[in-house]
Amino acid sequence: MNKPVVALQLYTVRDFAAKNLCGTLSQVKAMGYDAVELAGTYGMETAAFKKLLDEKGLEAISAHVGYDAFEADAEGTIAMYKALGCKVVSIPWMDLNLLPGGADFEKTKALIAKAAPLCKASGMILGYHNHDFELQEKTPCGAFVLDALFSETKADELQAQLDTGWVTAAGQDPVAYIKKYAGRCPTVHLKDITPANTDKTVELLNSESKLESGAKYEDRPVGQGIQDMPAVTKAAVEAGALIMVVELDEAVGITSLEAAKQSREYLKALGY
Repeated sequence: MNKPVVALQLYTVRDFAAKNLCGTLSQVKAMGYDAVELAGTYGMETAAFKKLLDEKGLEAISAHVGYDAFEADAEGTIAMYKALGCKVVSIPWMDLNLLPGGADFEKTKALIAKAAPLCKASGMILGYHNHDFELQEKTPCGAFVLDALFSETKADELQAQLDTGWVTAAGQDPVAYIKKYAGRCPTVHLKDITPANTDKTVELLNSESKLESGAKYEDRPVGQGIQDMPAVTKAAVEAGALIMVVELDEAVGITSLEAAKQSREYLKALGY
């Protein structure tokens, strides 16, 4: 049983990357990350960005790619992320109207049916990354929207990128969900959280808005929140996950770089 690759979602350190991308990537590498998950290319041309990552010794192993990008140019979008070396491209969110029970879900199914074979032909996996609302909102049939999404699409077309922090924020068990989608969950987001007095919000890729969650949680470095991370990582390995991605939507009390560093050190102590 192979250990998953540990990657950092660069969204975690977006505040530093926006000011000094080159220096931030150097620090990420020095922490012990050999791979990153992308949330954009910072306005750089594909070849130049790939060259920079190569120079820093970082593999762009996966990426968050907005629904709009697939809708506008599926072929070009997939070709770009293939050129960057990504193995998994995950849609980071969809509006409820695009999900099961929504008025435009048939449009989503058509988009997946078009994009998935293109991903497969390029040696990539197409995934969907959850927040909490997909495990709170239900379809008219009574299923959670996330479960309906995976039951109404083919496993060889759309796979899960389970964000364990958002699963917990939704009141569900992340270990149980990883096990539920064993064999269909190539990437797992390791997000640790702790109860807080403020509602959790997160910026959305390809959107000017922020997702507002009813869950009152704050992010913490991996291993410092309420998640049972030894159980989560064990379940990920047993489920066949290829990649475990460290992500914080917002570091609290420390810098995002320090949170990324502490997360990596914790995972090293677990043997990853």
